Amino acid sequence: MDGDGEEEGGKKKLSGKTLVLFIVLPLLLVVGGVGGAFMMGVFGGGEEEEQAEMGADGKKVVDPSKVVFYELPELIINLRSKEERASFVKFRVTLELHDATALPKIEPLMPRIMDNFQVYLRELRPSDLDGSAGLFRLKEEILRRINMDVRPYEVADVLFTEMIIQ
Repeated sequence: MDGDGEEEGGKKKLSGKTLVLFIVLPLLLVVGGVGGAFMMGVFGGGEEEEQAEMGADGKKVVDPSKVVFYELPELIINLRSKEERASFVKFRVTLELHDATALPKIEPLMPRIMDNFQVYLRELRPSDLDGSAGLFRLKEEILRRINMDVRPYEVADVLFTEMIIQ
């Protein structure tokens, strides 16, 4: 007799440890791997739909007839500054939505969005808005904050239609 099994009428019986180690554990690994691969989309499914919506340049193709623009009111905000002279930024923003049905759902949330603008922009310094990199960071941060406010809907882009920094 050895520790892994017992002899019973010429047949060897597997112990519990051996059964778990050589049968159950590999079976769980295979099932888990297949399940994970399925969830990640390895087996197809939604991949064709995603690729159909992507253009040759890798950007999402949008039906122009479904795009909606929503213009926010003009904002004049006092920027944070260490100097005696105050700095201001005046700008107009237009939101781009790829789903026209989301606009009636987003409009009631505009007071929250405008408040979020005010709070964020008042903490900026004039140097934070220098150059195209500064404006890009501002645009990305505003878009991120708006999308947090309007979830589960999505604003596709933030477009600056006017910006003056004084």
